[in-house]
Amino acid sequence: MVSKNQIKLISGLHQKKQRFANQLFFAEGVKVIQELLQSNFELEHLYTTQNDFEVVHSSKRTLINEQELKKISALSTPNTCLAVFKIPAENKIIESGLILALDDIRDPGNLGTIMRLCDWFGIKQIICSKETVDIYNPKVVQATMGSITRVNANYVDLKSFIAQTKLPIFGTFMDGDNIYKSNLPQNGIIIMGNEANGISAEIEKMVTSRLTIPRFGELQKTESLNVATATAIILSEFKRNS
Repeated sequence: MVSKNQIKLISGLHQKKQRFANQLFFAEGVKVIQELLQSNFELEHLYTTQNDFEVVHSSKRTLINEQELKKISALSTPNTCLAVFKIPAENKIIESGLILALDDIRDPGNLGTIMRLCDWFGIKQIICSKETVDIYNPKVVQATMGSITRVNANYVDLKSFIAQTKLPIFGTFMDGDNIYKSNLPQNGIIIMGNEANGISAEIEKMVTSRLTIPRFGELQKTESLNVATATAIILSEFKRNS
């Protein structure tokens, strides 16, 4: 059974302010929760409608019914389980290899997908601007499908961070060099911009190499690619000859 205080706490974790006030976030679904349990994330408590997750001590596992799960879930159709985890301290940024920098990414689904792509292509480090959506947003956690446990994310003043780095800075623009014909290194920072506005003007000035994904359609009328789709293509090209 879920108590009123537990419902109040978990409901509050839907909001960024309460997540950071309590230093807690939650995840839903067997796969995501299993990934988190097998990682360095520390479990606060697990709520499940099934007699599963035997590896979790009974003191941290509560059997609940579907109606109770609906009260705490962020999903329109709740899964069978929800787990609350502690938010870990940010790891130190390691400035080597390829780093993905996100300039004001607002859509949780895009950020979650981008984290999965980084996991797939072996990108260990994401640098997020302060305006980028919180990685512990329930929709982001869900969309990562467990990749949140394997990709390090830091929130920084992006302009200040780029100003001090010695790595080359790559940005994606409509008028950049054809990425398929470019010599791409295995060290550098790749910046992906906001869904509606692209890379901000102040960050654009700091880019040392401008790239573009060329359009092949006959009419050339497609305005842009979804940022997660573009990220997939870009990371694939950077890794293709690695």
